Amino acid sequence: MTGAVSTVRGQRSTADLGRTLMHEHVIAVSAALANDRPEIAFPHGKQAAIDDAVARLQRVKDAGIDTIVEVTVFGHDRDVPTLMEINARVDLNIVVATGFYTEDLPSKTFEIRQALARQRGGNFFVDVFTADIVDGIGDTGVHAGIIKCVTGSDGLTRGSKGLLRAAAITARDTGVPITTHSDPHTRGGLEQLDLFAAEGVDLTRVIIGHSGDTTDTDYLKALMDTGATMASDRFGYDLPGAATTQQRVDVIADLCRQGYGDRIVVSHDAMLHTDWLDDGYTADFPDWDPTFVPTRVVPMLRDAGVSDTDLRRILVDNPARLLARLYSGDRPSPIPNSRSRSHPFGGR
Repeated sequence: MTGAVSTVRGQRSTADLGRTLMHEHVIAVSAALANDRPEIAFPHGKQAAIDDAVARLQRVKDAGIDTIVEVTVFGHDRDVPTLMEINARVDLNIVVATGFYTEDLPSKTFEIRQALARQRGGNFFVDVFTADIVDGIGDTGVHAGIIKCVTGSDGLTRGSKGLLRAAAITARDTGVPITTHSDPHTRGGLEQLDLFAAEGVDLTRVIIGHSGDTTDTDYLKALMDTGATMASDRFGYDLPGAATTQQRVDVIADLCRQGYGDRIVVSHDAMLHTDWLDDGYTADFPDWDPTFVPTRVVPMLRDAGVSDTDLRRILVDNPARLLARLYSGDRPSPIPNSRSRSHPFGGR
């Protein structure tokens, strides 16, 4: 599918995206820590963090990657102005996301604003996500090109259910795809897809994230048999209990032999700079870098029997198909206001 996608540097034809990593984080820093405890947010100074991100992204570009999808969203401490500053110094397409990162309730601000909106017949989450896509993020002129949502090991909690529904409505109304954080060990992607289907989402526009953490190919095929795409997107991040690099490679090779190469994407979920983690933590994962797929994993996939045709699908064709916005879409009509009034906490 050829279409257009919004990037940090403006609209791009999906035909020009090239090799794409579908789940990465360039910068994720709390505004509160950046303002009040900058020694935590930027231990070596903000400019050093920016310079390091530029250098690492240049290595990604030099390794043959042309586009990354940056899935840092609300609750995950997105910083688009700094991302623009970084992207101005490296020739790489960066697609940014909207959405909210939480396995249950969002921040208290979002929770209260949603309660107020619901009293009036609206949906605050949908309004914010839609604004990021249609109007742009703040005054940056950058438009989100994908929606991120999350469930964890507890599955669809009260909070996450509302956010997934908002993601579904926004995707349906704006024509952009959905990417998720899921727990494959509890087969969480199937629950996500059930909700999206019930909300009328085209499941061929959905990427179930972190699916590569499991070697359960029956589960992975069940995901892809709905039309959805599985993401093996934690290469280099060898968490305890998750698949190893070789196991991830073997699973992809097996699925490609069975004809699923058109429903797989890859990435690292790497975090180039974040105040979530410190140097001591990231040092335990020396391969957790967005050059690992192009330099190490692609040769391993070839050795495992993945054809050049399937490699192109995984790295180029599938991302282009998924990221193509299906229609330009004017701003959806707001839900009519309700006259009902009650305390936004609803007696909790």
